Amino acid sequence: MPLIKKYLNTVTCLLILTSAPALCAAGTDPHADIISTRVICKQPGKYIGWPSITQTRSGELLVVFSGMREEHVCPFGITQMIRSSDLGLTWTDPVTINNTPLDDRDAGILETSKGTLLVNWFTSLAFDTEKNYERNPGWRRHADKLGEETRKYWLGNWTRRSLDGGLSWEEPVKQLVSAPHEAIELADGRLLYVGTAYVEDKKIIGVEQSTDDGRSWQLISSIPMNADDNVAHAFEPHVVELSDGKLVAMFRYNPRDHSQSYLRQSESYDGGRTWTTSHPTGIWGYPPHLLELQNGLLLVSYGVRREPFGEKACISRDGGKTWETDSEIMINPARNGDLGYPASVQLEDGSILTVYYQIDKEGEKTCLMCTHWRLKNF
Repeated sequence: MPLIKKYLNTVTCLLILTSAPALCAAGTDPHADIISTRVICKQPGKYIGWPSITQTRSGELLVVFSGMREEHVCPFGITQMIRSSDLGLTWTDPVTINNTPLDDRDAGILETSKGTLLVNWFTSLAFDTEKNYERNPGWRRHADKLGEETRKYWLGNWTRRSLDGGLSWEEPVKQLVSAPHEAIELADGRLLYVGTAYVEDKKIIGVEQSTDDGRSWQLISSIPMNADDNVAHAFEPHVVELSDGKLVAMFRYNPRDHSQSYLRQSESYDGGRTWTTSHPTGIWGYPPHLLELQNGLLLVSYGVRREPFGEKACISRDGGKTWETDSEIMINPARNGDLGYPASVQLEDGSILTVYYQIDKEGEKTCLMCTHWRLKNF
């Protein structure tokens, strides 16, 4: 069965003009100028989500996500990509990168210094329960076609490369760790990917590196947890390298008491080989996406699945030592908690473009949205 089924115009991905109505009016946040908010991809009747974004050296914006889904958990997710050549004003229809026999979920994307596009994602069998089959008989028919060998082969965490800007993709490479956003390229040329993994049936927050432009990956370290936390509740890390070489990693912490779901953080001063013990931040939300801005400020964006719902961001002026939680930025409010996974890039003029998923209109399933905004008072 062929892995890639490329196609154009098989779903409707709206090209949204600047006149599109914004859910968050410009200038309503005291710490940011909200320039515009718009839908960038909607697949009518389908659930889509978990986007990541990168800007290529040519200035093109690329967003990858899990599309063509029936629900938040279902058997049918595929990895798709859309493009914008006008700084996010309009977007192409999606093309499909991955369509494995399992559910293809949370994708990240990076353009390396060699011009290689690197997409990571994971496959899931979370749909494979009797409760789900009772509600969705078609899912059982799909699952019955999956043999044990297929399940075993495809279940896991993956990356794949494109050497021609996404027109074609090499065979996927299996990884140990998993995270919803992209790997990063360090100043020394190594690629670094922080994610959760299981080693000898024990969960870790693992750190993998690639020294061959994403062709292969090696586990080099793990982040130690503080004594008050349980690694079982740790999920969905992201990492950034600061201009001084320091690495800052954050991850979602999801205990039974959701009031304690504050992002956890760890630092490395030797290129990811050793890490400080994780510690809680004062930031409630998940998962994190980190970005060092042109002026040296550190930005983290995250979803908030409690009232007031929405996509938020927070700033650190000291490389992540402290976070200005009293000045949280509401990037875009949301109708309910079916939202999140914001990821940001900074444009040449210093403004920020953040992509995420949430519900656009009452009665619809989720879509991809982006907010163009600029910091003020920082």
